[in-house]
This record gives sequence, structure tokens and C-alpha cells, in this order.
Amino acid sequence: MYKYTCLNPIASVGLELFGADYEKTEGLEDADAVLVRSAAMHDLNLPKSLHAIARAGAGVNNIPLEKCAEEGVVVFNTPGANANGVKELVFAGMLLASRDIIGGIEWVKEASQEEDIAKKAEKAKKAFAGTELNGKKLGIIGLGAIGIKVANAARHFGMEVYGYDPYISVDAAWKLSRDIKHINNVEDIYRECDFITIHVPLLDSTKNMINEEAIAMMKEQVVVLNMARDVLVDELAMLKALEEGKVKKYVSDFPNITTAGKPGVIIMPHIGASTEESEDNCAVMAVQEIRDFLENGNIKNSVNYPACDMGVCDNTGRVSICHKNIPNMIGQFTSLLAKEGVNIPNMINKSRGDYAYSLLDLDVAANEALVGKLEAIDGVLKVRIIK
Repeated sequence: MYKYTCLNPIASVGLELFGADYEKTEGLEDADAVLVRSAAMHDLNLPKSLHAIARAGAGVNNIPLEKCAEEGVVVFNTPGANANGVKELVFAGMLLASRDIIGGIEWVKEASQEEDIAKKAEKAKKAFAGTELNGKKLGIIGLGAIGIKVANAARHFGMEVYGYDPYISVDAAWKLSRDIKHINNVEDIYRECDFITIHVPLLDSTKNMINEEAIAMMKEQVVVLNMARDVLVDELAMLKALEEGKVKKYVSDFPNITTAGKPGVIIMPHIGASTEESEDNCAVMAVQEIRDFLENGNIKNSVNYPACDMGVCDNTGRVSICHKNIPNMIGQFTSLLAKEGVNIPNMINKSRGDYAYSLLDLDVAANEALVGKLEAIDGVLKVRIIK
């Protein structure tokens, strides 16, 4: 019996995928797996029973990744599951920024009790005139699941699309429309584009990437959209650029004291993935990742351990080993098992940075005594019996 707990509400369409071998618990104490959305986990004590954490979403800054890796807890996210919801909000943001829709709606509210509102609207509407997206240049920084959807959809709006991503995957490149202009230098996007939207993860190298220097390269009256993370933008520099008229609008999905309510800023309350479809997709993907890991030992979409897949185990036994990425680990595993008279019909080993993961199929059922001997090897973080 596997036990799981939810630190946030998780869509039932996902939880229903857990079979009869799964039990939902209220506490973290004896859980094998955790599903989480935005709950902060940095100060939580992780029980020894915990093997996996699945974030129903893409960002994982609320999870202590290094601590989890060190304790042999595999952390998953759900890339692409909420991509369409965020993509649609990007276009909503571009339309709100290019046409004063919000100002027009507020005018109608204020004049709603006036009998001649229709006549007055004809005179007032010129104050809310804007520009169209058709023919404008859109620069997309980051061509992951969201960036690709934005790029392809923008072509249907008649936009000229520039994409920048030095680490674009082969799979992502195949999904990208051939009409997208792939840019090798992000500065070209700053100089050329009327709209710039950011879709990169938060890393040391991307924090404050849109800073005073980057803004200075941009076109006059550029619109900047940030649906990724607020700290990707130096927001004090952005406010200065708005005040000076360099930037027309800054659209963000991350309200904070710096930008909320400031002139030229359109801020939404972190609703990029807040659609019924996105929440369902994230829940389904998170549960599927946990089940495949707990039942088969396979890892897909982990953010702290390498991808690893040996399918369903057809052999008598299988063990998974989270360990440090140091020399001679595989040699020690195989030597120990040989001394125990255990054959290894199949195995796989993958590494990622300082950590590695091994799956070993055995010709005998694994037992706790064998687990204890494997765990005693220096550099081993956690051993788990799959079968």
C-alpha cells in the first residue's frame, strides 16, 4: 500500500488515477509521496518514508531541491501541462497593453447611470484607441512548452515572431513553426521587437535579466510581458522606464509592493495557470509521474534527478538507488550483488550534476537485508525495493 498526501488542493481528475493500492493521508509523517502546488516546503521536516514530491505546475522554488536530492527524494514538476493557459494569458496581456480596454471598461462603469451613455461613448472612445497586434514584432525569450505555443499562435495574429533560446531541445524545435525567426543573440530581440515576452526558468543567470541595460536597448514604447517570475525583471528599472516613456506597458502575473498599482503597469494575481483545464492537466501528469516512479522506479520530468526509464519490471525483483555521482558506484553495486549470489538481468544508470540514479532488475526478490547492505555503501542516499 502506497500513501500520499496533498499540501494543496489537487484536482480530483488526477487523484482518481490513484488505484486501490493508494491511500490518502492527512499528514506528511508516513507519506511515500507528496503532491503540492504553491505550499512552502523549505521549513518542513521530510520523513524517511518520503520518496517523491510532485509539483502540479512548472515552478519549484517552493521546494528545497538540494535538501530533497541529498535525502534521496525525487522531485517532479509538470512542464507543459499548464502551457496553453499561460499562452492565452500572454495574448490577453498583449491586447490589454496595446488597446486601453481596461480604461474603456472603467469609463463605462462610471457613466453607467447616464441616459445618454451611448452618445457620450462615441465621443469618449477616441481616448481609448490603441494599436493592433497584426504586423507587430514579437520577441520571445525562452522556447519551452509555453514559449513555443505563444510563438506559433502569434503567427495566426499576423505578428512577426522572433525566438531566442540557446538551449532549445530538438523536440521543441520540431514543434516550432518554420516561420519563427530563431535569434542567436537576445540583444537583437531587445532592439527589434515591439512586444517582448519572457518564458525562462528562474536561475542565477536569468535573475534580473531584464535590467536597465537591457531596457536601454529596447525600442521606444515597447511592451514587456512577464508571466514567468517577477524577479526575472529589475522592476525598479522597469518603473523608471515607464515613467520616462521608454516602455509603454509592463504586464506581469506577479503582484508585489513594487509594481502593484503603478502607472503603466498591468498586473494580474498570478492566474496564468488558473484555469480548470490547466489544473486538471497538472494533476493528471503529477499523479502519473508519481505512480510510474513508485510502481516501476522510472523518473520522468524530475528537477533534481536524471530521467530514467526501464519500463515495467518483468524480472523477479527490482531496486532503485539514489546516490552521489562519484566513481565506482556501479562497480560496488554489482560486486555486492555478486557476493550475495544475485544476478542482474538488466540495469540502467543516469547522472545529473552531483547526483545519480540506478535501477537494477534482479533474478530474485529484493529484501530488506539486501537493501541495508546497499545503503551501507558510501555515497548511497536511498535504496528502495520496487519489486
